[in-house]
Amino acid sequence: MDKSRDRFWELMKPEHEKAVVFCRKLMGDRDSGDDLYQDALVKAMSCFEDLRDHGAFRSWLYRVMVTTFRSTVRRPWWKRRARLTDEHQEMLVGDNPLDQHTARRWLQRAFKAVSTDDQALVTLYELDQWTIAEVAELYGTSEGAIKTRLYRARRKMKQALTAFAERGTETQASTDANGGSQCAATKPGSD
Repeated sequence: MDKSRDRFWELMKPEHEKAVVFCRKLMGDRDSGDDLYQDALVKAMSCFEDLRDHGAFRSWLYRVMVTTFRSTVRRPWWKRRARLTDEHQEMLVGDNPLDQHTARRWLQRAFKAVSTDDQALVTLYELDQWTIAEVAELYGTSEGAIKTRLYRARRKMKQALTAFAERGTETQASTDANGGSQCAATKPGSD
């Protein structure tokens, strides 16, 4: 058991920081991401002895994290709700917090249009810069299937963002047409 545990941590060491960042990206904030990472580590450690090929540790670990993420997202909202803090700004790159916040909100809106599996897929490929081959190995499927899934996920995300932007434009146009109010009600007795 101790030998197995030592081997686990030996394989885990080079993946640790990237795995933490991956979990934070999936969950959308630092605290929830750290919780996801911890839960995934517990599951990975308990199942490590079943891993036959230690050369496939990286893809196996990420599969455990994606599965844990899916389980977490399926929980009722009151069990997964986390307080929002300013701490999540520390993990973002860039100078302008408003731009970072705006980018994060757009990404969250786009992710609502796709499944949790597709969120993980897009995060691995687009944000964590995994190759198509690495992602295909993780999912146990062909590179062509991964490319197709990425295309479909991106298309859904783009459609969701386009629809959101159009609704925002329509709301702004209606606000301007009504003299700054979204409600076209008139004052009593002004008829």
